Amino acid sequence: MASRAGTVALPQDLVDITALLDAYYDVTPDLSDPAQRVAFGTSGHRGSSLKASFNEGHILAITQAIVEYRAGQGITGPLFLAKDTHGLSEPAQNSALEVLAANGVNVLIDARHGYTPTPALSHAILKYNNEAGTGQPQADGIVVTPSHNPPADGGFKYNPPHGGPADTDATGWIANRANELLENGLRGVKRIPLNDALKADATGKFDFLSSYVDDLPSVLDLDAIRTAGVRIGADPMGGASVDYWGEIGERHQLNLTVVNPTVDPQWAFMTLDWDEKIRMDCSSPSAMASLIKRMSDSASGGTGAFDIATGNDADADRHGIVTPFVDGQGGLMNPNHYLAVAIDYLYRNRTGWNPNSVVGKTLVSSSIIDRVAAGLGRKLVEVPVGFKWFVPGLLSGEGAFGGEESAGASFNKRDGSVWTTDKDGILLALLASEITAVTGKSPSQLYKGLTDQFGAPVYARIDAAATREQKAKLGKLSAADVTATMLAGEEITAKLTEAPGNGASIGGLKVVTENAWFAARPSGTEDVYKIYAESFKGADHLKQVQEEAKALVDGVIS
Repeated sequence: MASRAGTVALPQDLVDITALLDAYYDVTPDLSDPAQRVAFGTSGHRGSSLKASFNEGHILAITQAIVEYRAGQGITGPLFLAKDTHGLSEPAQNSALEVLAANGVNVLIDARHGYTPTPALSHAILKYNNEAGTGQPQADGIVVTPSHNPPADGGFKYNPPHGGPADTDATGWIANRANELLENGLRGVKRIPLNDALKADATGKFDFLSSYVDDLPSVLDLDAIRTAGVRIGADPMGGASVDYWGEIGERHQLNLTVVNPTVDPQWAFMTLDWDEKIRMDCSSPSAMASLIKRMSDSASGGTGAFDIATGNDADADRHGIVTPFVDGQGGLMNPNHYLAVAIDYLYRNRTGWNPNSVVGKTLVSSSIIDRVAAGLGRKLVEVPVGFKWFVPGLLSGEGAFGGEESAGASFNKRDGSVWTTDKDGILLALLASEITAVTGKSPSQLYKGLTDQFGAPVYARIDAAATREQKAKLGKLSAADVTATMLAGEEITAKLTEAPGNGASIGGLKVVTENAWFAARPSGTEDVYKIYAESFKGADHLKQVQEEAKALVDGVIS
């Protein structure tokens, strides 16, 4: 049977929103099942009410834990509270507000009663704390989102005063306390009715959209985009950026079309992802099939031609870049390719940045970034997976750019000061238009120039089966456990279980040769481990790297 990936969702693919919401309120998690306990990954607690992993009890307990955590940390400023367009996001935001208001926390919710992208929340926290000044009460925030996850999922993420994702010390404490509260039947959770919470003296409003949109000229050359008349097609993909894109075009007088302004908690308009699930992954050719086709049609004489088309996931912390088809180049860019272009462009054109600012990337991002950084004469800082590792550099300006292989990145303002400390898909999408306006070339054409200079890598990720015990063993490997000296015909030059940029554990293994590498990490949600691999010697060599990587890892963890 042919795969339906890239085709429009059918009725049987859609989640039952009534059942989803009923389960949120009616289902009590069974804490003897680890999958139903509170657990924070790299982007907060995620789950589905239909699987008893994201229910009202979870949110009440997590929010009370956050109240106690911030009190213990002396955080006394306002808490910004935001949500995306997932069906579980509004009820979870309401539950959180009931607890926050009962505890007397000064909460700021969206003044437009709308949706708020994750980067707009980060921007709001940083702007408030910068204006408040040193020694004054500091703000923090909660964003209710499971990012690009399917419609049945919910997510709940805490951002402390630095504006970025909370570190494991914070999330570990919050998760442990939340599970204690759940085990005690939520005794210890303070809560008042929603109507009372909305009317509470400590509950206020904040215009996230204006604060973010009006500040964009400080981080991007919008004048260049406007003057060049770059034709932009922006697809919010049913997510929280839906109102932002229209306002960006109008307020900054850009030639910008919002391709699809529809918001639907079922995401019935989406094309199915690679596994025939609805997933708002703007880096996936299957999920982005509609926008790719529109760009392709315009290239062959269709209407509505764009110079740049972009997509964002549900909370707009990821970006997808689609370029015109010219001279064999074009279409949806691989996130690694775009990161390389963005880094090369920014470090050549941001004269207000610290001249010694380093380039930040996760260790499973493409090695072409290493070569681009070397060509720029910039130091590369390679960190574990998780955007939290980029926060200190973005705050200080010493690491003015941080990017992940999963289409998430942010960078500093034109004067070198901090913009956001969380991933910003809107920013990176608009940067593609600035690059086009200033260089006269699309990011795809510029990437071809980089490969002519540095070589053309082939990159892929595969999953391999692993038991819970094997995953645990992989996460605790040391370099000494790996006795191999060769990989795919090349001498191994490095065996890493810690990130070279900061010495932090990578929770797995990375093996490097002159022209290739692989990294293996256990999945946090499935009985598999992930193998990321890349080769500068072509697809056949990459396949050999993948096969030997699997054999090597299996031999160590079996």
